[in-house]
Amino acid sequence: MALESDRPVFVISVAAELAGMHPQTLRQYDRLGLVQPSRAPGKARRYSERDVQKLQEIQELSQSGVSLEGIKRVIDLEHQVEALKARNAELLRENEALIHRLRDGSRVFAAGASGDIVHLARGKRPVARPRSQAVVLYRPKTGK
Repeated sequence: MALESDRPVFVISVAAELAGMHPQTLRQYDRLGLVQPSRAPGKARRYSERDVQKLQEIQELSQSGVSLEGIKRVIDLEHQVEALKARNAELLRENEALIHRLRDGSRVFAAGASGDIVHLARGKRPVARPRSQAVVLYRPKTGK
């Protein structure tokens, strides 16, 4: 289920009024890809609360003297930052899981850039080439 702020409920005239803009401006922003509302049957635009907030942010940037191309670049960079934050959080979780596995006595190996494979001792770095890039592989301990 979509968050309430993501539900497309506002027709273009209401969204324009909430954002303090003319409906034609919203159409232009849609064409430029700055804000892309959902489409209802018959191709009518439907805006969410999040879309209206984004329109207000665009208006603030525009009134500060930022061009539409600059605004588009700012939005693209904000998306990149959010994607990088999500990836960083994912990598931190993976790192924590690997640390936990090392502490549990599981077998973890690293493959160095030259193809050498080393067993990682508990909580330590690879023995060979500690500064080389490595791919870490996890293999749970078997009962043998």
